[in-house]
Order: sequence, then C-alpha cells, then structure tokens
Amino acid sequence: MRKFVFFAAVALLIATVGCSSSAPPPPVGTNVNVPAKRDRTPTPVPKTDEEAIDQLIVAEGEAVVQQDIDRLQSMWASDGVVTDANNTPSNTSDDKTWKGWNAIRDRYVNIVFPSNPAFAEHPNIRVTITGDTATAIADTKIGVTNQKDNDRWTFRKIDGQWKITSLTYSLAP
Repeated sequence: MRKFVFFAAVALLIATVGCSSSAPPPPVGTNVNVPAKRDRTPTPVPKTDEEAIDQLIVAEGEAVVQQDIDRLQSMWASDGVVTDANNTPSNTSDDKTWKGWNAIRDRYVNIVFPSNPAFAEHPNIRVTITGDTATAIADTKIGVTNQKDNDRWTFRKIDGQWKITSLTYSLAP
C-alpha cells in the first residue's frame, strides 16, 4: 500500500508540474517590455522641390492604403479642397467638393477608406513649380480605376514644407 501511495503522489506531482499554464520566466538580464530594435529605412530627403512634390503624391497614396488619417492630415493645408469632377471636366455643375481639412477628413474616412483599396498610385506625375506654388497632373491607379491624366493637384510651400492645397480627381471623361 505504501508503494501505491508513493507512486500516486509522484504521478500527481508530475501531472501538476506538466500541466502548469504559466510561462517560464524570461532569461536573467532581459527586459521583456522593450521591443527588439528594428532597422528602418530612412525617409529619402528630396533634392529638389519637384522630387518633394512627387514624394508627397506617392505618400498620399500610401496613406490612403494604410488608412492613416494622421499622416494624411500632415500632408494637407488646413484650407485644402478636394473636388470630384465626376468625369465631366468641362461641366462643373455636377462636381462634388469638400472644403477644409474637416470635410476632407470626412471624405477619406467615410468614402475612401471603406473601399479599402489595395493600392493607390499616381504614375506619370508632371509637376510645374512657380515660386512657392505648384501644380501636378497625374494618372490614377486605385482599385478598379486606371485613368490617364485623371488627377490635378495644387501645392503651396508653407513654412518651408510643401502641402497639398487641392486635388481634383475624375477628370478623365
């Protein structure tokens, strides 16, 4: 009987230790609250104003895909304007317009983000700079849309940084 009690006690001990749900402690000298250091690619510094504007347009597309509203806000002038030309560039009566950052933000959050585009690209960007203002015409590749000369952008240099002041899209008939 004593052997039985001894083996039962050993079996109970093994079962208790083997079924423990707690994780083993971290190795001595490590801090589990500090994430591992990641190597990040530095943001390229544009060499020209034209390159800065190209990067801004590309970044806008990336922020749309990532649904990063804070990043988008940092790109826009507070008095910016977005216009949907409704594929009728010569007829402004059917345009839809969002004026000021709050309205532009609502457009991104309620119209653009729900469509969940896998990519938003603006190839073939042509930039014209005049002092502290600029314009750009670009093709559009977003979701099922792939249009030539579909977007017209305007920019203003504010405190040494280019900001988007307007975007008119759906210009392609």
